[in-house]
Amino acid sequence: MAEPVSRGTGLTGFVTREASEASAEPSAAERRQLDAAAGLLSGRRIALLTGAGLSTDSGIPDYRGPDAPPRNPMTYQQFVGDPVMRQRYWARNHVGWHHLRHAVPNAGHEAVVHLEERGLLTGVITQNVDRLHSDAGSIRVIDLHGRFDRVVCLSCGSVYTRVGLARLLERLNPGYLERVAAEGDIAPDADAEITDTEGFTVADCPVCEGMLKPDFVYFGENVPKERVRLAYAAVDDAGALLVAGSSLTVMSGLRFVRHASKEGKPVVIINRGQTRGDDLADLKIDVGVGTALQYLARNLPDPGPGSENHARDTD
Repeated sequence: MAEPVSRGTGLTGFVTREASEASAEPSAAERRQLDAAAGLLSGRRIALLTGAGLSTDSGIPDYRGPDAPPRNPMTYQQFVGDPVMRQRYWARNHVGWHHLRHAVPNAGHEAVVHLEERGLLTGVITQNVDRLHSDAGSIRVIDLHGRFDRVVCLSCGSVYTRVGLARLLERLNPGYLERVAAEGDIAPDADAEITDTEGFTVADCPVCEGMLKPDFVYFGENVPKERVRLAYAAVDDAGALLVAGSSLTVMSGLRFVRHASKEGKPVVIINRGQTRGDDLADLKIDVGVGTALQYLARNLPDPGPGSENHARDTD
């Protein structure tokens, strides 16, 4: 096994705790499903696509899971075009970030590291912005939707840490965190449900006084072309695609399922509830993501000289 990889700063900038304890063992019925998945994936290197369902065991809510509340995310056009909406966003994000900043990788993230260390993965394509894959020690991570731990200036391109911005926002809004509490759920991008936002002071870029934005892709934005290219390359280099914890509602993730299926590569989806890619999957498993990934990490054979990056067998 490879030497342990030091943890990054990821979502929080304060990663100091170890990952959560192992997920529950699968039931007999779940083991049968997972053994079927292992049969499809064995002998093939795997491209892994992960979504919010992987991070729920770390205390980060899901967007569209069976128990997730309805959400109405802010669009890019609203953020850049409406100062009131932007003020509202940063106030809610300021509160939400302080709730989510202590999140640490869970056993599912650790299982992904184990799969990567054994040479089973061509890459980890994640739709999550929480950076928990990198905190856990994964190396080849494609942050499809960006990173929660960075902030970018839309005018001059300067990049800042979210930790540093938190300190600046605290100086601009003394006592705000103490006065305001989250009134409901907090989204995976740290959008907290609060209503007292009118007096919140938004921080401008310290270099050019331009508009600051979290360095992740909003609804209404396109994923940068280089990330898309790297993700397609990971799928092309693989013999199968494994989806873990994504409903595949948005095209940014679904396109890789469509691509793998078109290329004749087995597609295995692990997710609680239906996904938009179910009709393209060779196997859909309704099992907890952490449980499933740990089981596969234990039971998939190491890649040997006979391992191939090949499509499903055809008559």
